[in-house]
Order: sequence, then structure tokens, then C-alpha cells
Amino acid sequence: MSEDTNSKMSYDESQIQVLEGLEAVRKRPGMYIGSTSIRGLHHLVYEIMDNSIDEALAGYCDEIEVIINKDNTITNKDNGRGIPVGIHPKMGIPTVEVVHTILHAGGKFGGEGYKVSGGLHGVGASVVNALSEFLEVEVSRDGKIYKQRYERGKPVTSLEIIGESDRTGTKTTFKPDPEIFEETVFDFETLLTRFRQMAFLNKGITIRLIDERPEERVVKNLHYEGGIISFVEYMNRNKEVIHPRPIYFESAKDSSYVEIAMQYNDSYVENIYSFANNIETTEGGTHLTGFKSAITKVFNDYARKYNIIKESDKNLMGEDVREGITAVISVKLREPQFEGQTKTKLGNSEIRGLVENCVNERLADFLEENPSVAKAILDKCVNAARAREAARKARELTRRKSALETTTLPGKLADCSERDPSKCEIYIVEGDSAGGSAKQGRDRKFQAILPLWGKMLNVEKARLDKVYENEKLMPVITALGASIGDDFDISKLRYHKVIIMADADVDGSHIRTLLLTFFYRYMKPLVEEGHIYIAQPPLFKVTKGKEEFYAYNEKEVEKTIREKNWRKEDCSIQRFKGLGEMNPEQLWNTTMNPDTRAILKVELEDAVAADEIFTILMGDKVEPRKEFITSHAKMVTNLDV
Repeated sequence: MSEDTNSKMSYDESQIQVLEGLEAVRKRPGMYIGSTSIRGLHHLVYEIMDNSIDEALAGYCDEIEVIINKDNTITNKDNGRGIPVGIHPKMGIPTVEVVHTILHAGGKFGGEGYKVSGGLHGVGASVVNALSEFLEVEVSRDGKIYKQRYERGKPVTSLEIIGESDRTGTKTTFKPDPEIFEETVFDFETLLTRFRQMAFLNKGITIRLIDERPEERVVKNLHYEGGIISFVEYMNRNKEVIHPRPIYFESAKDSSYVEIAMQYNDSYVENIYSFANNIETTEGGTHLTGFKSAITKVFNDYARKYNIIKESDKNLMGEDVREGITAVISVKLREPQFEGQTKTKLGNSEIRGLVENCVNERLADFLEENPSVAKAILDKCVNAARAREAARKARELTRRKSALETTTLPGKLADCSERDPSKCEIYIVEGDSAGGSAKQGRDRKFQAILPLWGKMLNVEKARLDKVYENEKLMPVITALGASIGDDFDISKLRYHKVIIMADADVDGSHIRTLLLTFFYRYMKPLVEEGHIYIAQPPLFKVTKGKEEFYAYNEKEVEKTIREKNWRKEDCSIQRFKGLGEMNPEQLWNTTMNPDTRAILKVELEDAVAADEIFTILMGDKVEPRKEFITSHAKMVTNLDV
């Protein structure tokens, strides 16, 4: 960061500006935190944590501690400056009370309290307060400790001095309101993933996550002096890297700052993560555009200069130079312009130029100074270009074949009559026998069936040209109609629900994992936008006389028998070994009828974690997979062997 950004500046009552009062948060919480599900619950923690991170960005905080208390409340402590406690000049009440009870009140709206901030809307503390059964805040500053308590957004005590302190900082404890949230139990791993990312993005700060709920408290200290270099190394730790150390460069101009870390591995997918003021810009923006155009230019210039690509050859394309890259782009700027309140795409035009210039100069210098690394990366890029050309020819051949046939849809597909994709769903079914039952049992109006047989290609270990040659995957690509890879166009998707229906055994699990890997790597928007589902066929049918019910596990069988006051020996318990054992009526009633079925939506909570799981489960390295299976074995609740 520049000296100007970190210089000592005043932070007092005059820096807190009020835009509007706190209204309707409890009535419409989804407008402020996305949802009242488990995701929204964790969002409360992030909002308070972001205030501490903003203090770190301003240069006044280097320790943050978050505690999940035994009663499932959250405590967030930092050693920042402490929220101002004096009487607010406009509102006439303590400023800490303004921050917690009035929406859009904060030090981030043009005052000098913060040069760089992630919490741009100033809604964090007030929204968390409004959605909490209670919230207590303690502020240490000016040699004293101040405390105030709120219940469901309203102060129930005045701001009191409860002691003296030679330290500064803010401590917030809150309990999410069970009247608002569907779930009020925090997940340690979810918080750990988020906080690890924050520690990577802010080198030098320490984030401590403590879970007091287990018999033996769990403490995780997150501190990375390497910053985003450590982040890239962490993401590549289960992959074979092409060069041992990530390439790193940084640049600053005026009040804007950019840092980039990148490292190539031997996979065939790109993983580029971009951030602006610590906020992950999942839709990219000007910083990502600048990075992509610059690395394409730099690698082409170097390859031409040293005759790695011949004069008669075409230039490498962007997708060629990004194959196998893991990169983090982090920019910090005074006034970021995000598209939409979701803050997922950066719009500042000047940042593109800053990133491009940084990459053009620093990456070119690196390649000149490290010719062996340059050669290893460019060999991969050239191979990627050849594979892309092979994929293009395979794709064109596929299209020509389709044009000669009477229909472009795969022969085994039983399509539905509805033509509005938003009302249509397709079941991808393991095995011909199960496919036959599904075809007979379905509602032909809106349900299509595509049977698959045998195991398909593991795309984690294959390039795009191999996908086009695979007879198991091509019917899926053709049936969905939206193509794959860079050609994928979600507007052409023929079914808005894509439901994977496989047996509840080891082979069925493998089929599901292979399909999910394929969708994640080559049709990622399907996963990101919630179009992928997993069918949940029952494992058991229990019959007594004319009564029957279906159960998904043994516990459910025992529970239902107990609730009905039946004796187990009087019941007939049938275990389904596979979908093919069910007749069409049973399959419809248990697994396909929208009124009675249970299907799981596949959601992408965290892209870094998702990439890691697919790499571990489907990649070449055996040790990480063995370690994963060993450490998660105790969590398995239903394994058919």
C-alpha cells in the first residue's frame, strides 16, 4: 500500500455520515444478507469481520479473533482504533449507537476514516444488530472501555463506561435471532475457509478462529507472511506444478494498488481468482480483463522472439496461455465501482490499465530472467493450442455428422413435449434397465430421460479434444444443447433442471462424481446458477399388510416402524440394490414425482474449496485422496458395499 494510504489520519465523530434510517431489515432480511438460510447466518459473521478487516486495510489492526461460543453466539474482537463513542454531531446520540441502529451509517462514505474499504454500503453492524436476538458491543479507546447492549436492533442500555484500558479495539458479541433464521448453528469449516482467504489477502495480519463448543476447544491461527503467494501455493498443493515458486509482481499508482501471484500446474483447467478490496469478484471485471489480455500478449511476444512459435503459425489464444494456471489478482483502491449491490464485478476503467502495465513489464522481465521456467510454461501453452485445434476439428466433425442425421438429439434420449426450458427437466440415468423404468414412469410433458451405460471419461485428466471423442459424454452435451468450455451458452440450455439419477452404491457414487466433475470443469455456469440436482432414490420398501412406505436409510426404517407401533418381524423389508429393481410406478412415486420426491440441489458455495475437492478426488495424486478418505471416513452415513 502507498504511504498515503497508511498515514495516520483522524477518525472521530465527524467521520461517521448518516444516509438513512434503519427500516425493514427484519421484514426483508434477504435484501441485506441474501437469505435466512445457513448461508445468510454465516453472512452475519462476515459483516462484522469485514469491519475489522477494513481497520487492517487502513493500517490500524493486525489481530482479529472470532470465537464460536458454547451457546452458539459469536464474538469478534480486533485491536483496531475502536468505533467512535462521542455524541454524533447530527444525530445527538453516541456514535457507536448510530453505527448499530441506523442503516448506511459508517466511516466509508467519503470521510477520511477509511482510504480503502470492503464494507462499502455501511450496513454491516446495523443489519447484524437488527437480525440478532441480542448484540453487545465493547469499545476500547481513549483509555476507557465502553459497553452497550441491543435486542433485536434496539438499544436496551445506554452507553456505559465499564472499565479502563490502555488498548484500543472493538469487541462484538451477538446471537442470531431464531425468529429470523432457519438454522442458527454455525459451521466451523465454513468460517475457517472464509477467514483463511482473508488472511491470505492481507499478509501480516493474524486471524484466530476458536470453537468453544467441542469438549476440547479448537483453535486455528491463520497468518501468512507470503500473502497471495501463499494462497497460490495452498491451492496448488495437491497438484503437480510446472515451476517451483509462484511468479509474483505488484504495482501502485495514486491510491490504487495491485498484486498478482500465478503458478502453472499440469492440469488442463484455469483457476483465476480476482479480488477488489478483499471482496471476491466472482464475475471478474476490469482487473481480470487486464490480466488476461496482458498475459496473452506477453507470452506471444516471448514465443515469437525466441521462435517457439513459427512465423507461419497463428498466435496462441487466451485459453492456451491460461491452461493449468492458478492465479490470484488482488487490487485495492479508494473508490471501487461494483456492478450491482452483490459486488461481484469491478467496473473501474483505470484499474485495467494499471494491471496491464504491471503484467506487461514484470512478467516480460521474469520470462527473460528465467528462461527454463518460460520454456516449461510455453511448451504447455503450445500443446494446449494443438489440443484446441484438435477439439475444433472434432467439434466440426460432430456437427457435420449431426447435420446429416434426421435429428440432432441422441438416439437414447426420450425427450419431453414441453418446449419452455424453464419448465423442463432431464434425468440422466445410470443403466439401460433403470432408464427403461424411468421412461415408462415419467411425466412425458416435462420430463426427459437420457440413459447412460458404463463409466465415462474422467475429465480431470483429459483435455477438451478427448471430451469430444468420448461416446459417453457426447450424448449429454448434445441433449443439453448449450455446448461446453468457452463455447458454453447457458441461454441455449434445453432443460433448467438437470437431475443425476444413479444407484445408491459405490458405482453409482462414482458415476455421480464423474458427471459432477464434467459439469464443474466444462459447464460451470450450470453449477453456479443452480441447474444441477441429485436424485434421492429410497434404499428400502417396508410393507405390512396393505400399508407400505419407502425409506432412505436404516434409521428411517427403524423410526417409522417405531412410530407406527409395528413389530419388525411382522414387516416385509425390501432393500433395493439398484434403480432397475423398481417398477415404473415405484420410481415415479419415490424419485420422480415433484410432489413427493427428494432431490438435492448442487450449490457452489466456495470455488476454491470446490476446485480442491475435485482435484483431490479425481486428480492424479494418490496421497491427498487417501488422506481425504481417511479423515472423512467417520462422516460417512450410508455406504453400500
